[in-house]
Parts: sequence; C-alpha cells; structure tokens
Amino acid sequence: MSTRYGPPKHQNRYAWKPNAGQKKNETELGGKFRPFSEITGVCPRCKEQIEWKRRYGKYKPLVEPAKCQKCTKRAVRQAYHTICTGCAKDLNVCAKCCCRRDQIVGRDCSEVEAETKALDEAIKSARERDRRTLLRAMNKGRAGSSTRAVKIGDRSRGHLFHAASINDYAELANQNGSNEDDDINFVCG
Repeated sequence: MSTRYGPPKHQNRYAWKPNAGQKKNETELGGKFRPFSEITGVCPRCKEQIEWKRRYGKYKPLVEPAKCQKCTKRAVRQAYHTICTGCAKDLNVCAKCCCRRDQIVGRDCSEVEAETKALDEAIKSARERDRRTLLRAMNKGRAGSSTRAVKIGDRSRGHLFHAASINDYAELANQNGSNEDDDINFVCG
C-alpha cells in the first residue's frame, strides 16, 4: 500500500477511453448514428452519475421497460430510473434517487411533443424557401456545429424581424399566413 498523499506525481498525457482498441459499429446503440437518449427527469447529481457511466463505458441501457416502484406498472423507459416519469412529475421527485428536488434536469415528453407540434405548424405555414432554410438550420443545430444566427426570409428587401423562439415564429407565421409578401426573419439565439 502506498503512503503517498496529494495529487499524482505525473499527469496523464491523454484521457482514458473505454474500448479504445476495439472498433465500434456506428449503428450500435451509443454510436454516431444511434446515440443514447437524452437524460430527463432526474436531479443534477444523478444526471452527472449517468453521464459518468456513459463516458467510461459502464452504461447499460434498458432492453425492455422496467417496473415503477410507485405505481408498479412497466413504465420506466430510461436506464437507472426507479420510478416512471408520471409518478416523478406528480410527486415532484427525482426519477432515479426519489429525493424531493426543486431542480429537475430535462424536459417532459409532453413538452417535447407540444414543441414539435408547434414547429411542424410553423413549417407548414411558411414559404418553401423559408421552410428549407429552417430545416437546414435545425439539422445544423443538431450537429452542434455552429451557434451563429440564422435568418429566414428575403434579406434583399430590408425588412427584419428577430423572433426570440420557435413559438414566436409560429405565431407570426400564423398571423401572416394570408399575406405571403411580408418577410419574416428568424434568429436562433
């Protein structure tokens, strides 16, 4: 046993990577084409624990839904969660550690569905040129490659409107649905 205390004598030159010598199929779960699902419904401490498991190759995703500890239904769809999202939301607790928390990480499925529905409505009511620009911006945002502002609409006429969110853009598109001559510019921020 070592009697040395304090920081290590030498700093590692590179970070440890799980399965570094093995080739990984990009279509497997956790690969480039099938990434892990977003961690939702947990407190920040539990989110860090799950992220650590993912980073160091210890994460084991669920094969089939697990049983909720509160309602005893097979409704737990995320790994390392002990209660389902419905029970966690009703009781205002973390879905992993079951402790009462004020700050819960991630969004609920109903919120995501509502945002997707509003976005689809905005895309349907937009012009073809605006629609394609918005879809390109969304795909670029998923890749996380850029944070620069994306403007939608004809810039040559000089009419600018900066919408703060997708919801604002959807409302403007619905209001101006009959008048397609107006130009609406959208800025992702």
